[in-house]
Amino acid sequence: MKKLITTFSLVAGLFLASNLVNAQQKIGHVNSDDVFNNLPEAKTAEASLDTFTKTKQTEIEKLITTYQTKLKAAQDKEKTISEANKEAVIKELTAAQTELQTLGKDIEAARTKAAQDVSKKQSELFTPIQQKVATTISAVAKEKGLAYVFDVSTSQGNNNIAYMDGGEDITPAVKSKLGATTAKK
Repeated sequence: MKKLITTFSLVAGLFLASNLVNAQQKIGHVNSDDVFNNLPEAKTAEASLDTFTKTKQTEIEKLITTYQTKLKAAQDKEKTISEANKEAVIKELTAAQTELQTLGKDIEAARTKAAQDVSKKQSELFTPIQQKVATTISAVAKEKGLAYVFDVSTSQGNNNIAYMDGGEDITPAVKSKLGATTAKK
């Protein structure tokens, strides 16, 4: 009887141990920055955003140049003031001051609008790519039977891992599945 209980305990222990081994969840990690930075469509989007940003900056610079030109003209006009033309020059300077104030407001409005436009364009260009990367990370994790995947990229500020020894790095698989290039180190 004692032998039967010992055998039963041994079998139950082995059964529980095998269940614990099977219940262990696999963990992997990915560097989404590495994936993202090597995607051709991300590079194209970045170039498009840069061009768009430069266009907006050029528009603002034109307004600033106009402002500076009119300010210089007003300052030069102010130097020509004399008793004979005082009234006419003061009228011109007052009109110039009003125009400069309006231009200053236009410049600030243009800067605000440009920042909003650039942010909107960035979202339009990069959100679909980010969703594609996230979907692919999920697909690769499922294929590999991973329960958790930590993103170890540092630019996102979400790297909460202080120590990592092992785990499966799925970055190459995600990059391969997306057709991303491999960065040379």
